[in-house]
Amino acid sequence: MKVKELTVEQFKDLVQEAIEEKLEEIIGDPDLGLEVTEEIKERLRNSLAARQRAEKGIPIEEVAKRCLTG
Repeated sequence: MKVKELTVEQFKDLVQEAIEEKLEEIIGDPDLGLEVTEEIKERLRNSLAARQRAEKGIPIEEVAKRCLTG
């Protein structure tokens, strides 16, 4: 496939991937060899739990109630 045949989104993805590869090549992985601390693990668990709760959403009635009561 030629560049002129790519969609704008495909072209952006291609450029982004090329930039990421080049940066990785130049500076490497700054976290390579580091251990994940318990504090970071806990923060990641909390973040994941919060995301899962948010995906369930809030009923519209609750949103309205919160907006009306401040």
